[in-house]
Amino acid sequence: MPAPQTVRISLGERSYDIAIGGGLLADPACWRGLPAASAALVVSNTTVAPLYAARLRAALAPHYKQVHEVVLPDGEEHKDWPTLNLIFDQLLAKGCDRKTVLFALGGGVVGDMTGFAAASYMRGVPFVQVPTTLLAQVDSSVGGKTAINHPQGKNMIGAFYQPARVLCDLDTLKTLPPRELSAGLAEVIKYGPIHDLAFLDWIEANIDALLAREPAALAHVVKRSCEIKAEVVGQDERESGLRAILNFGHTFGHAIEAGLGYGEWLHGEAVGCGMVMALQLSLRLGLVDEAFAQRVTALIARAKLPTAGPALGAERYLELMRVDKKAEGGEIRFVVIDGPGRAAVRPAPDAVVRQVLADCTR
Repeated sequence: MPAPQTVRISLGERSYDIAIGGGLLADPACWRGLPAASAALVVSNTTVAPLYAARLRAALAPHYKQVHEVVLPDGEEHKDWPTLNLIFDQLLAKGCDRKTVLFALGGGVVGDMTGFAAASYMRGVPFVQVPTTLLAQVDSSVGGKTAINHPQGKNMIGAFYQPARVLCDLDTLKTLPPRELSAGLAEVIKYGPIHDLAFLDWIEANIDALLAREPAALAHVVKRSCEIKAEVVGQDERESGLRAILNFGHTFGHAIEAGLGYGEWLHGEAVGCGMVMALQLSLRLGLVDEAFAQRVTALIARAKLPTAGPALGAERYLELMRVDKKAEGGEIRFVVIDGPGRAAVRPAPDAVVRQVLADCTR
């Protein structure tokens, strides 16, 4: 395993480090300088807690008098108010004060809900991200987006709230199911066409190594993905402009998730398919050529992600996409590829979107 590395998120007084490497859960150096408090709460789920919660609690024991734990049900379908309340229930039951530190141990769902709970409990307590999935390590744990879902739209209720630290222990990826690994690769692949064509070249050359979980390959994609996200978030923390490009594929993808029912497809699967749709939209708008669209689509397929969406019907897709957070005045705005290596956010005629959906669903 390569030596541990650090990526800095520069946000003034809200700046923090992302530590990336193997064996970090058991490395005392990684836990120095944590927010001071008498108590900590580890938030995990029924899948991850049996694997890593004891290890994390042992690492935190020297730093806190009490280390509590709450285990949530696993799955996107549980990213809701009742599950969020389980975190508040435990905080209140244990008499936790406003210095209590929350630790999110799990994937994107655990991270998002823990962050939202931290932003809300007593109007804000510190939290630390300990992501255990590739998707969370390369994307959702970084940048301070926290949220829960609503039946009518994904991540519609939440807050921007930055963690105090992110710790990506690459060893946790060894227990990741293959389907979850592929889902994480969707969020890796997106960085190439929107920002870094050299990274796209590298992913194409190393996709088999990533699927085989070669440590050096995983270390590189986590670090480079975090570097790109750090650069974008540092310029636009609250998604008023540039940061929206990180949602490439997400407008279509969120519609797939909500339309099928949360949890039917993994988030990364929906994003992978959504990128195919966004590429086809970019093609029809004259922004990229057929060769580039097919190149990225082929890479998505090599990552073992779906490239055709469910046949929800064009009107249902449009209805769901109109509640996307980028929509303005009911007008859907899409992240499109504005030439290889560049992205833009713009509207598209409904007729063109219907053509894309007709060609990209079955």
